[in-house]
Amino acid sequence: MPEQFVASLSHYQSAAVFNPWGDVDLQYDCGDRGPEIRRQQLLKYLQERIGSADHLLCAEAIGYQGGHFTGIPMTSERLLLGGLQHKNLHPEMVFKDISPQRTSRVDLKSQGFTEPTATIVWGFLAEHGIDPRRVVLWNAFPWHPYHPDKGLLSNRTPKDAELVAGHKMLKELLELGQFKQVVAIGEKSALQLRELGIAAEKVRHPANGGAGKFRLQMLELIKRV
Repeated sequence: MPEQFVASLSHYQSAAVFNPWGDVDLQYDCGDRGPEIRRQQLLKYLQERIGSADHLLCAEAIGYQGGHFTGIPMTSERLLLGGLQHKNLHPEMVFKDISPQRTSRVDLKSQGFTEPTATIVWGFLAEHGIDPRRVVLWNAFPWHPYHPDKGLLSNRTPKDAELVAGHKMLKELLELGQFKQVVAIGEKSALQLRELGIAAEKVRHPANGGAGKFRLQMLELIKRV
């Protein structure tokens, strides 16, 4: 059940890792309800997709501009709050029935953080008229690893020991979702899926000039299912 899955995610603790669903960001959250809001938003996101989504798109790890504050992988606050409507993106693509809430301080970014990868991935779905509930976005390491010397508004690559816990959650999600197709976004994610013996297609990561190739490869894969 998605409820049990989200509860399990919220219990993880590790040094230099922020757990969006269990931790309060004492520096940058706008209040102490951050984890509760992020759990609610992820749960709603999954409830609208588990059982009907046929694609799992898996990247490497949550970043501070995305799931750190929304609780949803590859989804930024600006998208969730309606700040990207000029790109044909709107909050109802993410979930309905509950009102999206921000958890970051308003003085950090007035419209919330925006993450380039999130905008490209969601923009691809909108551009091609793909039902966003056919797709679940995830990360091989589902929490936010950061540099201790740079603080919570930074990203780093997960360590091998950390990935073990992330892979456990990934396997649980795969069992829960029974997806027809798993897609690795980028080489790092593809490598982890191969090591786990999970059959997956690989597409170019949209960062660093890869957006065009990502869109072409994703369109071809979506057509197959």
